[in-house]
Amino acid sequence: MMDVTAHWVLDAAANAAWLRLSDAPVAESEEVRPDVVFDFDSAGRIVRIEVLDARALLPDTIIGAVAAE
Repeated sequence: MMDVTAHWVLDAAANAAWLRLSDAPVAESEEVRPDVVFDFDSAGRIVRIEVLDARALLPDTIIGAVAAE
């Protein structure tokens, strides 16, 4: 089994959250549905998932846990 570290970052003022999957630089982004953006590295791998309007789209358990950090 592989240990994968990913973490959420919340910008409460902007009501946005990011799930960072890799430290690789973002080469391009694609909005996959309204207010959900996938960021890709130069090899086309997803390195970050951005959620705008986070309080409306993410479960309270995620918002609460990230805000408490």
